[in-house]
Amino acid sequence: MLKFKHLLAVGAMMLSAIAMQADYIPSPEVMKSREEFAADRFGIFIHWGIYSMFGQGEWYLNYGPRADEYAKAARGFYPADFDADRWAKAIKGAGAKYICFTSRHHDGFSMWDTAQSDYNIVDGTPFRRDVLRELSDACRDNDLSLHLYYSHLDWTRPDYPQGRTGHTTGRDSLVNDWKQYRAFMDNQLTELLTQYGPIRAIWFDGWWDHDEDPEPFDWQLQSQYELIHKLQPSCMVGNNHHQAPFEGEDIQIFERDLPGENTAGLSGQEVSRLPLETCNTMNGMWGYKVVDTNYKDTRTLIHYLVKTAGLGANLLLNIGPQPNGELPAAAIDRLEGIGRWMETYGETIYGTEGSLFKADWGTSTRKADRTFVHVLTPGSTDIFVPFKGKPKKVREFADRERKVRFTRSADGITLHLDTIPTDVDYVVEILH
Repeated sequence: MLKFKHLLAVGAMMLSAIAMQADYIPSPEVMKSREEFAADRFGIFIHWGIYSMFGQGEWYLNYGPRADEYAKAARGFYPADFDADRWAKAIKGAGAKYICFTSRHHDGFSMWDTAQSDYNIVDGTPFRRDVLRELSDACRDNDLSLHLYYSHLDWTRPDYPQGRTGHTTGRDSLVNDWKQYRAFMDNQLTELLTQYGPIRAIWFDGWWDHDEDPEPFDWQLQSQYELIHKLQPSCMVGNNHHQAPFEGEDIQIFERDLPGENTAGLSGQEVSRLPLETCNTMNGMWGYKVVDTNYKDTRTLIHYLVKTAGLGANLLLNIGPQPNGELPAAAIDRLEGIGRWMETYGETIYGTEGSLFKADWGTSTRKADRTFVHVLTPGSTDIFVPFKGKPKKVREFADRERKVRFTRSADGITLHLDTIPTDVDYVVEILH
């Protein structure tokens, strides 16, 4: 009975949040950010912190170590090879338009010079450099927008009301002070939004830590979102809560799945009309894991990017930097491969709308009077496209002098190719 009542309460809270969403009126500055964000289509996620030193991924603290022993790693954290400009150039070269950086993950370690705690990269490590400031400068110099991941939960602070994770870190689960913890978060967010230049989005994570509480936990998100919008009127808010969007949110996030899919069990929520973003990893982990060398090949990653754009969404592709501050060589290789493809085909991704149809051979993107047919997995030389308009011209995108034969029917057109394409993505442009 308790579980049933809890589900009813959670459901009521979700319906209330959805209803309140209609009351949020985004500022003109936020609307401009949403438009720019949706046009970008491709960003890079960076999961980096002292957890990289253990080489076990960003959730390592949750799986056994005591927080006091884990924290000792900070005194040895010296990423001598960190070069923010090199990161930015590699990411820009891949065709990405923005970076989302983990300012503070669930382990509570802050990757900037915060005055709210000494547990940060400047005061707590011998490195003593503010990597976020350097990254902010590098993004500005390389024309990349900067988003900041920020964890709502904390496995180490005694004032955080413990949820369903972080039970083995050694803290007293009965001790908490929500008012103090909330003030700590708001003070940190104020630092991030007043001292590090333009931040286009705050990307929250951790709401789900209290999704099994007997009584629904009130994160008081509305006032926090209002603070963000007040500090930077153009800053968007996103929250990886795996629910329908709440009031005050400007983008909808999907984890490890394309919008409308739920193969990972985290993204069954209804797809909203907000700008959409799906985040996924190059290999298996978000943070650096020394044995995780199973990187997806470049072809697979390009297909994921194209399918995401075909659904009218952005891809936020993750990299977990090494403890020395370098991006892994395999990640650099994938960035370079994606960049070579984007040099030719970026026009079919940036600033496009999603497909109006589904197809087993691939997808499409649209821009004004142009439809880009992305043939990813052809099984035949005949490709049926449920295209309802009247084509003025049908041609290869990479070689626009090369026309593509087609026939029309009541349901669409069929492209007649000379051979089954072996390209990573064979793109046909339909002008209408």
